[in-house]
Amino acid sequence: MNEKYAALRANVNLLGQLLGKSIKDHKGQVFLDKIETIRRLAKSSRQGNENDRQTLIDTLQTLSDEELLPVARAFSQFLNLANVAEQFHTISRNFADQTGASDPLEQLFTKLKASDLSQEAIVNAVRELDIDLVLTAHPTEVTRRTLIHKHVQLNDCLEALELSDLLPKERDRIIDRIEQLINQAWHTNEIREQRPTPVDEAKWGFAVIENSLWPAIPEFMRHLDEQLQQHLGVRLPLDAAPVRFTSWMGGDRDGNPFVTAKVTAKVLELGRWMAINLFYQEIKELTSELSMGDCTDELRAVVGDNPEPYRALVRELREQLRETKEHLTAKVQGHQTESRDLVRSTAQLREPLELCYHSLHACGMGNIADGMLLDVLRKVACFGVHLVKLDIRQDGERHALALSELTRHLGLGDYMEWSEEDKQTFLLTELNSRRPLIPADWEPSEETREVLDTCKVIAESDPDAFGIYIISMAGASSDVLSVQLLLKAAGCKFRMPVAPLFETQEDLMAGTAVMERLLSIDWYRGYIQGRQYIMIGYSDSAKDAGMMAAGWAQYAAMESLVALAEANNLRLTLFHGRGGTVGRGGAPAHQALLSQPPGSLRGGLRVTEQGEMIRFKFGLPKVAINSLSLYTSAVLEGNLLPPPKPKECWREVMELLADVSCEHYRSVVRGHQDFVPYFRAATPEMELGKLPLGSRPSKRKPNGGVESLRAIPWIFAWTQNRLMLPAWLGAQKGLEKAIAEGKLEVLSEMSRQWPFFRTRLEMLEMVFLKADAWLAEYYDTRLVPKELWPLGQQLRAELAESIELVLKLRPQGGLLDDQPWIQESIKLRNPYTDPLNVLQAELLGRSRRDPESLHPELDQALMVTIAGIAAGMRNTG
Repeated sequence: MNEKYAALRANVNLLGQLLGKSIKDHKGQVFLDKIETIRRLAKSSRQGNENDRQTLIDTLQTLSDEELLPVARAFSQFLNLANVAEQFHTISRNFADQTGASDPLEQLFTKLKASDLSQEAIVNAVRELDIDLVLTAHPTEVTRRTLIHKHVQLNDCLEALELSDLLPKERDRIIDRIEQLINQAWHTNEIREQRPTPVDEAKWGFAVIENSLWPAIPEFMRHLDEQLQQHLGVRLPLDAAPVRFTSWMGGDRDGNPFVTAKVTAKVLELGRWMAINLFYQEIKELTSELSMGDCTDELRAVVGDNPEPYRALVRELREQLRETKEHLTAKVQGHQTESRDLVRSTAQLREPLELCYHSLHACGMGNIADGMLLDVLRKVACFGVHLVKLDIRQDGERHALALSELTRHLGLGDYMEWSEEDKQTFLLTELNSRRPLIPADWEPSEETREVLDTCKVIAESDPDAFGIYIISMAGASSDVLSVQLLLKAAGCKFRMPVAPLFETQEDLMAGTAVMERLLSIDWYRGYIQGRQYIMIGYSDSAKDAGMMAAGWAQYAAMESLVALAEANNLRLTLFHGRGGTVGRGGAPAHQALLSQPPGSLRGGLRVTEQGEMIRFKFGLPKVAINSLSLYTSAVLEGNLLPPPKPKECWREVMELLADVSCEHYRSVVRGHQDFVPYFRAATPEMELGKLPLGSRPSKRKPNGGVESLRAIPWIFAWTQNRLMLPAWLGAQKGLEKAIAEGKLEVLSEMSRQWPFFRTRLEMLEMVFLKADAWLAEYYDTRLVPKELWPLGQQLRAELAESIELVLKLRPQGGLLDDQPWIQESIKLRNPYTDPLNVLQAELLGRSRRDPESLHPELDQALMVTIAGIAAGMRNTG
């Protein structure tokens, strides 16, 4: 066993043994023995023992209907506990010593000091940091909140066990608590009974902020400040907010009919209510701390002749927050109140606290100022009175349909049928007009009313409550101008940033031309005031063209847009719509950011954090601090020590790879006559709709086929049967073609010198470690009609060839040999995920053969296998 991971394996074994005890107490020794036999067979199967693999399959196939659910639950719960142990291991005391991992910020500043960069350049880059992490409710978080809470408590227990001076009694008490929590989880239904509403999703997001990010931010800021002082002798400004948070929960209405204008207004209200509650608790505690008497004349002028000037000022703020809290609590609960809504802006919080801070420093009490007061000021800068800003997202077609309905009512014809030039002429004329666009007596359809009501909610709210407005499937300049016109028509007095989302391969390639046209319009340039946001879609471009072609389209689009922004003296912020999986742009954050084109981080970083990845990256304060440090170090390195620009010969090879891989990917996904029936038979795609994950439907159009399926369930389905098809299909054909044309030397150079290409190969390696041909074949034998088997055989053969080819392009060793932590993580889970895959295929077979006479618990067991495999794969969608 690798000594580096001895502590991790010890914790996994401890949690596993206690789960076994819970199972034995509930189901008896005979049942536990069966679980242990299955686990042993799965481990042996993983080591290549074919006889044990067949015995494993036979054992699972012959389970009775009554046994299927508890067996599925046992392995699913073990995987959740393995995730708990692994997440704790990354923040444990021994992790850095055992793995050689060093603090990312310390590592970066050491590297920067060793470079020929001036101190001024480094300090300016730190001061200009603008990292906006956008929390989204994409439906891949399969774990219930009640279980997440128990997992957080388990983490606390594992941390307590690390103390070296624990008395035996104390250790026994902690072990008892761990056993209680595991037993509670075993007796808790792990599948939600109902889908969450968008408001439920927003509350889940707020809970992550309250429990993890709220305590993490001041600790992270303190750490960054210490590194700056240690390496450069400077401090962060008092109002620094290098990292901020935005949310899509309650604002993303693209394809989600449940996100309405009323929901958006409700979520805005809840966000401010929670922020005021949190700040009230902070200021209440601060009031007891600030009992000092010496102060500056500036502070004295505000509080008068008070013996405790700081306490007097902060107490007044506390009372304003208390009354505001009462007002908002009544509002949220739908009650009447006489309490006033007093604290409405972030400045009302910041100004009195800053006055106290400067006074304390001036009076020789800097260490008091730099304690809790500074932490509260950091929270004010990061979160403000709205807690998070809310983005609005809507499909571009919805705006066009609304305008179409309006132009028909006005007798101007059908907006949807106009040419792009005619649309732009109409939009600009109305944007420059002073008369109202919408007649007072007009009664629009329900769909159009919803678009207009959303714009009205924006118009009537505090501008600081919002992030940006994103237009999905944007393909033309009119898509952007139409939103700006609808906002104007709703009476919006502020300039809300509007960002086109270029998400298909075609839209990515055309994105620069769309922006060039917009920037040629005087009105538009006046509106954006030198700042432009553009969202890059990873999910739909990969679903459209395959991972390799989409990756190059994203890179080329970013490169072209950065050049356009520089030529027009614009500050461009690229917004990355990444998911957790490779098929949706996922990769380790540090690695992914350093593989982007030079200059693409200059205007700041905006990136989505989706579904279960929010919990894995930010679910615990220490994990969140580490994630924030990784993002910060990557953005600084990307700006100060950018990756090389690709050589012309590298570009030529990438064009070839993209063209060939896209053509092959589409020939299979769109062109093969058996593909759709094979996909539906070989994966649990149809059954995924039963799992109450997120509030959003899995399809954009309820009656649509695979083409209307969202990128998330598309990836999720292939992850479940372990073929992982969207993340690799086509890549091998492109690489083969390049090698056949004598480009092996160039490919090797690209792999060594170009982070973009190296990252693509490492993403493939990670996918190949998680993929499993024997399991994918097992799904085929149990679920797929025989006439469709040849396609499955073809795809598995291509997977094997792809793995072989990528190994050839590695400098040396096996898959991900230079990332042993990821290797270990996958190896740890496989013996527990494999039985769930075999079980799932068995359950799918039984439910599809005779859905009417299905044992009532089998549907539940199927849902548990889906959740368990998701836990085993870690990044599901």
